[in-house]
Parts: sequence; structure tokens; C-alpha cells
Amino acid sequence: MAILYVAILYAPTLLLRLPHPSSLKHFLLRRFICAAISSLLVLLLSSLLLPPDEKRGRPVFARRLWPPIGLYREQPNFSNSQWQSVVFPLSLTCLIYAGSLVLKFLLLIDSFRRYLDSVGGFSFECAEYAFRSALDRGISVCSNILAWRNYVVAPLTEELVFRACMIPLLLCGGFKLSTVIFLCPVFFSLAHLNHLMEVYSRQNYNFIKVFLSVGLQLGYTLIFGSYASFLFIRTGRR
Repeated sequence: MAILYVAILYAPTLLLRLPHPSSLKHFLLRRFICAAISSLLVLLLSSLLLPPDEKRGRPVFARRLWPPIGLYREQPNFSNSQWQSVVFPLSLTCLIYAGSLVLKFLLLIDSFRRYLDSVGGFSFECAEYAFRSALDRGISVCSNILAWRNYVVAPLTEELVFRACMIPLLLCGGFKLSTVIFLCPVFFSLAHLNHLMEVYSRQNYNFIKVFLSVGLQLGYTLIFGSYASFLFIRTGRR
């Protein structure tokens, strides 16, 4: 699955011999399509490999696959335990980025305070300015193709392939929970080695800088991947 996910990203250029995209936007749009195709193929492969639910016999594709990967349709109303499986992991994850979130909040307050000093105090125009600034920032992020890659496409497809589909297969394969928690992120980290040559050329072919850059990325993906794998196994939800 890891090889399939990465290989399809390069299929348009290496296999289909399509010309290189003329812009970054076209390049990323092509990557988005490839990531969606690979995710669908992995979902299909998982549905074929995962054992059927004995209570329901052999249900249809969606009913058979959604429960193992953490997407439950049968229970639209959340119970207390289900709410906890959402709120607690989300709160823990926010703590990881607490420093960055607090810094951005302080910078926002400082910017708003300097604006108040320049206009002589709070007024309706200040509230309008704050709202307009937040709206402009939201529109700017939504129209940024890199933001879509970093915050939407990459997280959704990578979490689906490298955790939601891989972990149930590893568990059904008889691996221990502790092994799965640390093994699954290894596949995710190895999938990022495709950036090695790109970083190598960007760093003027300096092996030490490449090793530090790629090593830091792989270390982070291993640590955070283990944490995310633990949450998925502990709560049973993505």
C-alpha cells in the first residue's frame, strides 16, 4: 500500500509520459487526482483483504469496510464514550501544537492592539476591520493551493491509507498492539523517502544537510504516527 500510494503520484510522468505541469497549481492538481485514485484503490484492496463481519454474513462494500477503518454509520447519535473518543484525542493533539497556537494568538492580539492605538480606541470600525481581516485571511487560505495540499488532501489521504486501512490489516494479521503502533508509522515514514533526491539537489548535494533534513522529518513522522496509531487503536475512530 505504501509503494502503491507513492508510485501513483509519479505515474503520470514516469508511466503515462505526460508532459510536466506548466505551473505549481497544475502540478498539485495532478497530485490531488493521483492521491484520490491511490486512496480508492487502497480502500478496495482493504475491503477484499479484511475478513467479513460474521454477524452480517457478507455485507456490501461500504458496510463491510467502514467499521474497521473507524467510520461508523450504524450509530448516528453519539454516546458519552463516543464523544470522549472525539474530544479527548482532539484536546491532546491541540496540546502538541499549543506553543504555535498561543504564539499566533498573541501576534493577533498585538496586531489588533496596534491598530486600536492608531485609530484612537475601540469603535465599530475596529470590529469591522477585525472581521474583514479574518474573512480575508480565510479566503486567502481557501484559495491557496498549498493550503489545500497541507490541510486537506495530504492529511485525509495519508491518514486513510497509512492508518485507517493499514492498522486493521496488521491487527487481523496477528501483530501485537504495541508492534502495530510502532510498525505502521514506519511504512508512513518510508513513503516520505521519495523526497530524498529532491532535497539532495536543493541542498547543493550536501549529504549531511540532506541527512539532517530528511532524518528530522522521518523522526517526526515516526513519533506523531505512533501517537496517531495509538489513538486509532484506543478509540477505534479516525
